[in-house]
Amino acid sequence: MAKEKTRKSVYTFGNKKAEGDASMKNLLGGKGANLAEMNLIGVPVPPGFTITTEVCTDYNKYGREKVVEMIRPEVEAAVKYVEKIMGSGFGDKKNPLLLSVRSGARASMPGMMDTVLNLGLNDEAVESIAKKSGNERFAWDSYRRFVQMFGDVVLGMKPASKEDIDPFEEIMEHMKEEKGIHLDTEFTVADLKELVKRFKKAVKKVTGHDFPTDPWEQLWGSVMAVFDSWMNERAVYYRKLNNIPAEWGTAVNVQAMVFGNMGQNSGTGVAFTRDAATGEDIFNGEYLIDAQGEDVVAGIRTPQQITKEGSKRWAKLANVSEKERASKYPSLEEAMPAIYKELLDIQQKLEDHYRDMQDLEFTIQDGKLWMLQTRNGKRTGAAMVKIAMDMLKQGILTEKEALLRCEPAKLDELLHPVFDPTAVTKAKVLAKGLPASPGAATGQVVFHADEAEKWVEKGHKVVLVRIETSPEDLKGMNVAEGILTARGGMTSHAAVVARGMGKCCVSGAGNLKIDYKARTLTIDGVKHKEGDWISLNGSTGEVYDGKIETRDPELSGDFGKLMKLADKYSRMLVRTNADTPRDSQVARNFGAKGIGLCRTEHMFFEGDRIKAMREMILANDEEGRRKALKKLLPIQRADFEGIFEAMQDLPVTVRLLDPPLHEFVPHEEANQKEMAKEMGISVEEVKQKVHDLAEFNPMLGHRGCRLGNTYPEISEMQARAIIEAALNLKKKGIKAIPEIMIPLTGTLEEMKLQEKIVRETAEKVFAERKEKIDYLVGTMIEIPRAALIADRIAESAEFFSFGTNDLTQMTFGYSRDDAGKFLPVYYEKGILKHDPFQILDQEGVGQLVRMGVERGRSTRPNLKVGICGEHGGEPSSVEFCHSVGMNYVSCSPYRVPIARLAAAQAVIKEEAALAKSKKTETKAKKSKKDEGKGKKAAKKKK
Repeated sequence: MAKEKTRKSVYTFGNKKAEGDASMKNLLGGKGANLAEMNLIGVPVPPGFTITTEVCTDYNKYGREKVVEMIRPEVEAAVKYVEKIMGSGFGDKKNPLLLSVRSGARASMPGMMDTVLNLGLNDEAVESIAKKSGNERFAWDSYRRFVQMFGDVVLGMKPASKEDIDPFEEIMEHMKEEKGIHLDTEFTVADLKELVKRFKKAVKKVTGHDFPTDPWEQLWGSVMAVFDSWMNERAVYYRKLNNIPAEWGTAVNVQAMVFGNMGQNSGTGVAFTRDAATGEDIFNGEYLIDAQGEDVVAGIRTPQQITKEGSKRWAKLANVSEKERASKYPSLEEAMPAIYKELLDIQQKLEDHYRDMQDLEFTIQDGKLWMLQTRNGKRTGAAMVKIAMDMLKQGILTEKEALLRCEPAKLDELLHPVFDPTAVTKAKVLAKGLPASPGAATGQVVFHADEAEKWVEKGHKVVLVRIETSPEDLKGMNVAEGILTARGGMTSHAAVVARGMGKCCVSGAGNLKIDYKARTLTIDGVKHKEGDWISLNGSTGEVYDGKIETRDPELSGDFGKLMKLADKYSRMLVRTNADTPRDSQVARNFGAKGIGLCRTEHMFFEGDRIKAMREMILANDEEGRRKALKKLLPIQRADFEGIFEAMQDLPVTVRLLDPPLHEFVPHEEANQKEMAKEMGISVEEVKQKVHDLAEFNPMLGHRGCRLGNTYPEISEMQARAIIEAALNLKKKGIKAIPEIMIPLTGTLEEMKLQEKIVRETAEKVFAERKEKIDYLVGTMIEIPRAALIADRIAESAEFFSFGTNDLTQMTFGYSRDDAGKFLPVYYEKGILKHDPFQILDQEGVGQLVRMGVERGRSTRPNLKVGICGEHGGEPSSVEFCHSVGMNYVSCSPYRVPIARLAAAQAVIKEEAALAKSKKTETKAKKSKKDEGKGKKAAKKKK
């Protein structure tokens, strides 16, 4: 602990000065670093201080007592710093300083961790605040908010069950009923005083303790609650979704309170420098008069638009007349033109400074504007692409920066099906809300997040319907097809989180009446029960009755331009895994440069094909097998013709039969009887053959090249089908480029035997047809031994394709089918950080891949190398494939654009790392040279 005590743990900011800056995000968290940076560039920010992320790590390691002891002197000094700037004292009875305590991880995690506002209030301070401000209602409203927030965040006052509302909200609802009012703003001073009393009584009843009145006790409790919230369920889940390491920790930001709830000349809001849903270069956002920040994102009150143009757009969507809009819901631009102008200038200054779309939080206190936060805004995949390409056009970003600005995985949002335009015109519109996050969603209505998870586990598609969402709903939001809320605007929790997830969301659909207990949704008097189907259009805000047909998206506009730009910089090609002409065409439309894996076994399951396949397997001798294979040959040939035609002029890697034969045999008695009749043998004979083919561990059994070497006629038939299909297309003037891949090779002898069968078969076909085509014979490296002896296997194989699905299974010794039983525990205990079947294990499996590439090319320098496991479409794995010098990666059709962008980014990152290394090297050489000159000069002087 001694070393930690000497470390600086608290950084102050205020009055256009700061001890930190934007480069210190890892230490100060995103919020803390940006608060410091805003001070340094002259933006009005309430003074405060940041407790570093390192302290969060200490807290999780050593606990509260030691951490408070360790940082107490720095925190006390920082509070004095804020007191001096604000001219008030923390805990001072006559002139109290109130504080806010907020989280701030280095990666943005909106709404996932806890916040406490108005800290420092007690029965004496509230009277002083009332007297000093001359606004008794504001003082007691702040006190009511503080007790509620502190009770929830620090004291753990939560709803008793999912059907129940927050205990403090319940007290407020009862009070509203008593008073015959509807809005929080209608409470009188006397009502607010009574609410505080009732809140405190509830705290005592639940916790057994009085509400704490000592400001320092309140501060330490809040700081530690924020650290605790780093490990709460929703934060942990969000980190998993976004690959944020648990060891990063969160910073804590403590600031002087500024108040948006001081009356009609005060307010609070959230704004974006560009549209977070579409990416349009339009300043937009929402605000509330006489409110605090939580009111805007919670969706309890309907917020107003910041710009006049945005306000008019909102009125149109909400069916509000222009007259009513202007009088009841004026924009900030109309209501406070001077403040609006200042905010407009600041947002442009911040976007220019950070060179990215910013998400801003602000408060207006009695006519003065304060900025509480800026961060790179969460955005949809479509907005991400548009903003990057627009900023490139505007000269803000270079081509390389525009490519790096886009997250490859987020492109997935642009690749999901969209509503068919014809089907939409026939659909019945039930309601209209705000288009909070674009996309098309169809699913069954579910009202609770935990139940949404259960429904999805059973195979249902769901739409999560809530009055408003909260961070506790995160898991349900993640599994739902879309999200619909009755309350909340474009900056509500539902909207912001949905956009970050790329989920379709319609928020603030005011005519929805949701009854959680009855599990009904009533729209204009018509009841919809849980399980009824609805559809959402997140781009228009429309809610439709029933299911709506969808269609595949198109790669066009800014998306198409981004892909062209990616191809300009990438050195690695992207192929696809495809087994049908349709999949091949989809992948080609997405820019695939060939097929890296065509699995022939998938072709045997359609229609009557399985009968011929079973006949071949159940045959007692080679003659019987050849007879059945003769039936399969034209079927296989026709399949290959369709695939080669879809991929004309591009290479197609065809993997010969890989799975064990028992997967194809009939296991049900009805199918066994059918096969016995078809083959003219007894049911007992069929059953015996099925029994004989069963294996204890089929993954390591009679499959792949082992199958082809024991039954060479299977490999012969497949090789003939491939070569004949290519020759048939040549006759039509279509160029086919087949690459025949031998699966599961573990020895050179296995590979040579299969290569011999393929090449002899090809020569026979060439002799019969009196013409030739070019083709390659290679292997899939999926057994660790194959990677170890890759130099020998490359004597026979002309290409390698790494099958990292099986290579991962065999290297870890995990069964992909059974690992789900223990992997979640492994993540929880920190044994593994990621699912190795989703993200390539570079430390272990990756080293086998690297070794395989290097050893293979030591024998055959022009060896073509690719990857065709699931990892071929995962961005960090694609980057690794680039680093080992692969020629291509192959992935599913809908992941092709993701891999294309990741391949380009891999080149750019590598160049940047080399440039940095060269710079460091030059600096070191210069330093050594200067040192030598110094020694020489000293010697001369001596």
